[in-house]
Amino acid sequence: MTARNGKSTLRVDPIACHAHGLCAELLPEMITLDEWGYPLTQRIPIPDALSRDARRAAAACPTLALRLDRQQSAGAHPAQHGRNESSNRVSAG
Repeated sequence: MTARNGKSTLRVDPIACHAHGLCAELLPEMITLDEWGYPLTQRIPIPDALSRDARRAAAACPTLALRLDRQQSAGAHPAQHGRNESSNRVSAG
């Protein structure tokens, strides 16, 4: 799953996760479980060959705790992704 200016990585919301373990069953190449059954992921780009499985694992999470984060390349402008950081600034005057 290649974004316009980068690749996606996996992210687990530790508050939302209830350790069902479905993600590790669907994507064992990128997700392992700790001794309590919570997923462990690495913040590395998802290989193209696993992008479909990663999307499937994120969609199958019963608590929606597994997400795909799109990583921007170093030269990408935030507005290209619908995020304009300058609109969040408060003027000093």
